[in-house]
Amino acid sequence: MVEPVETMDGWYSLHDFRTIDWTSWKLASEEERKEAINDIRQLLAEWDETEEAKNGSHALYNIIGQKADLMFMFLRPTTNELAAIETAINKSKMGEFLIPAHSYFSVVELSKYRPYKEEHPELIPEVAKRLRPILPKWEHICFYPMDRRRYGDENWYTLEKDVRAKLLYEHSMTGRKYAGKVSQIITGSIGFDDWEWGVTLFAHDPLQFKKIVYEMRFDEVSSKYGEFGEFFVGNHLGNKDIVPFLEV
Repeated sequence: MVEPVETMDGWYSLHDFRTIDWTSWKLASEEERKEAINDIRQLLAEWDETEEAKNGSHALYNIIGQKADLMFMFLRPTTNELAAIETAINKSKMGEFLIPAHSYFSVVELSKYRPYKEEHPELIPEVAKRLRPILPKWEHICFYPMDRRRYGDENWYTLEKDVRAKLLYEHSMTGRKYAGKVSQIITGSIGFDDWEWGVTLFAHDPLQFKKIVYEMRFDEVSSKYGEFGEFFVGNHLGNKDIVPFLEV
């Protein structure tokens, strides 16, 4: 029987995509728009406090193209907290102008393919930091879901553990070439969402997304066993950018 690999799981993750109802937004009174902006700024302030206390993290990006206008990414210790955030957005005045476009639920994940001397490696400071990361507020983001192929001779789940470990190690060597250019967070979603993993990339130069994804396609773990979903790419929206973005 093929041996599965254990995972270390950290904060839960929600990628929340929204489309702005620009027609309703432009028809709204100045007072309504001001109330909506104040609501979203208040929510951002609350999320900032949570992040400063290291009890979670968040990021907001303006998505390019017609798939969505905004992408909120949240990390929290519990699913209840993620649900509460989603509800708070929906109940806010700003929520009246936001149409759900897509979402992805997962959990920050690290696999135990390499052996650890420690009985509880998740307690190692550097590992704990990766399981409960503060999201980098880099200029650009790229998110996509993925699966491992399960067809005939190209079935990831029939490979022995040491073979999978070798392929993933080779894959990681490609990624290391982009250290400082691309920051990556892997989230597991088996049993949580329609795909098996979510990949979130951050970069200061969006061309790095194209370069790293292209180069990694040649790694056997991707070329032979990778299936990919939709790609969402966006530009960072800092707190100071909200008002200019919503001006009409």
